Amino acid sequence: MKQEQFIAAHEADWRRLEAWLATTAADDSTRAPAEEFAALYREACQQLALARARLYSRHLINRLDRLVLQAHQILYGERRHLMKDIATYIVHGFPAAVRSQWRLVLVAALLFYVPLVGMLTVIQMDPDMVYTVLDGDTLRQLEYMYDPDNRESVGRDRDRQSDSDLMMFGFYVKNNTGIGFRTFASGLLFGIGTLLVVLFNGLYIGAAAGHLTQLGYTETFWSFVVGHSALELNAIVLSGAAGLRLGLALLSPGRRTRLRALREESRIALQLVYGAAGMFILAAMVEAFWSPATWLPATSKYVAGGALWLAVLAYFVFGGRRAP
Repeated sequence: MKQEQFIAAHEADWRRLEAWLATTAADDSTRAPAEEFAALYREACQQLALARARLYSRHLINRLDRLVLQAHQILYGERRHLMKDIATYIVHGFPAAVRSQWRLVLVAALLFYVPLVGMLTVIQMDPDMVYTVLDGDTLRQLEYMYDPDNRESVGRDRDRQSDSDLMMFGFYVKNNTGIGFRTFASGLLFGIGTLLVVLFNGLYIGAAAGHLTQLGYTETFWSFVVGHSALELNAIVLSGAAGLRLGLALLSPGRRTRLRALREESRIALQLVYGAAGMFILAAMVEAFWSPATWLPATSKYVAGGALWLAVLAYFVFGGRRAP
């Protein structure tokens, strides 16, 4: 690649890095550099090595050398405050990342919620449709779990031991995060894997909900799931959006190599995945300690579940609009 082409390809990144350096120099606080700053620094290091190997002009090498040196001093010279970084991500970074990827989030939401609601509705009109998704053994297990006559199987009476809650919390964390990881990682199959996983989860959950509703197990089922549904279901959607981001990088890398496109786009996708993982963990807490509580009236659970849905949606719409 000629030097002029090299400069044209990377000038925009260098200017962004210079802007970060100028901003940081004007601010003497010890706040940790943003993720984009670290990514630009790593790319500048690679580009400096290429410029030297290709014997580009001394002026260009000196410019890159200066950028790398200044960025290195900022990136590794400051003390990182982990808790502050996490708080900044939760308050600002995560909701901002979701809004920045709203198109993929919308696509993933449609892929998930349309089959879910559609299957739930169809089963009310034709109960046998449930067998297109679930087998007999799975249905029998669900029926036993949510049968009002077996309420203790899904409920939590006053004598239930706290270690049982903790055990179920661990199970839910493993199960929920496993779903999220499969949904995200399957995006490496050019996005097709994520698309299929999201569709299947929507159909599966819709079939289960539709079957139990059609049987009349409404209160035992819906009062159990409503509390954690806002966190768990939307975490699946966000994992799907992250997986689609990987798939697009492979399908349409632009002028980049597929490997470079995947590396760059994965940084964006991970901003969604980290938050989705946190939502899965919070959902597991609700599912283990709140949802099974039979001493709580169903109305209280419905109200709390509705409030949590509103809170989650408001968080993504309004959260992080002010700079941290």
